[in-house]
Amino acid sequence: MGEQNYSHLIDLNDYPVEWWNKVISLGASMYAHPQRYVQACAGKIMATLFYEPSTRTQMSFQSAMIRLGGSIIGFDNPMSSSVSKGENIKDTTKVVSTYSDILIIRHPLAGTAKAAALTAECPVVNAGDGGHLHPTQTLTDLLTLRMEKGRLDHLTVGLCGDLLYGRTVHSLCKALSCYEGNKFVLISTPELQVPDYITKLLRDSGCEYRTESSLDDAIGELDVLYMTRIQRERFLSEADYLAQKDVYRLTTEKMKRAKKDLAVLHPLPRVDEIEIAVDDDPRALYFKQAQYGMYVRMALILRLLESEKPVPLLRGECRNDLRCVNKKCITAQEHYLPHQFTEECGRTVCEFCEERALQI
Repeated sequence: MGEQNYSHLIDLNDYPVEWWNKVISLGASMYAHPQRYVQACAGKIMATLFYEPSTRTQMSFQSAMIRLGGSIIGFDNPMSSSVSKGENIKDTTKVVSTYSDILIIRHPLAGTAKAAALTAECPVVNAGDGGHLHPTQTLTDLLTLRMEKGRLDHLTVGLCGDLLYGRTVHSLCKALSCYEGNKFVLISTPELQVPDYITKLLRDSGCEYRTESSLDDAIGELDVLYMTRIQRERFLSEADYLAQKDVYRLTTEKMKRAKKDLAVLHPLPRVDEIEIAVDDDPRALYFKQAQYGMYVRMALILRLLESEKPVPLLRGECRNDLRCVNKKCITAQEHYLPHQFTEECGRTVCEFCEERALQI
């Protein structure tokens, strides 16, 4: 689909850790000295295409661009755009990218950001693609840990709740596995355990990890507790959702068992998985985490608008004898996309959503 001339952020792991650290350090500088950057993007336009509801991600991107002196266009309801008439991702992003200098996209189907970037006329940022990845939330999480824990290595990290569909969990596991000495406790029901590609990645990275069904049993050993909501919108039926939604809840009573310097994070929105009273505990960092998100997105916008060498979007092989098994992959909807697959951890996977391939 042509040579790419732009630096996109589809997956943090497309970039080396040194690049992430530069973005995080710039975000920390912006947090400390925001006045230095008030005209850094003067004359630039950011487009936000949100096919799913969002509060923090959308508004933090918008606030980030405004604080940098830029302008914003876009939509937060696809039914008010030409999408309602059946327009495909390629046509929407191809046109909107010609109006803007950077494009932010959120979509319910995995791999959509990568599909958009293939033909976009400006840098594309993945603001969440279905249950797949959420790299800018991960940058938010990393900046929060750097600011609040003082390090990104040698942490025991508990991830609790919806680990199957939780794109923030997948992105954070992939990122923290790149820092030395991190250990993972994956706390969920059997039905909501992380996808196989995440556990394979942790094994391949040499990370120590274990699965756990009890938050009560695990909380005392954790340096970081990453809570997630059970996502109604990811389930195929209401009955499946209701069977899972109240299994894990962080309470003030459970917090008594935790370390004095535990960092409790949550990508938000919260439903009822964290008791309101926990908000008064100084270890509850999720509201400060949301604030850090704006500053790290300011840093990301600046980095992507610089003239950097593009990273390749597709590295695998086009295979018309294979298809992706994931019904929530963008390739299941946008049939013009290449049947692109790569080898990861000894298996053939779709390059858009990282789920396994099936021989036709």
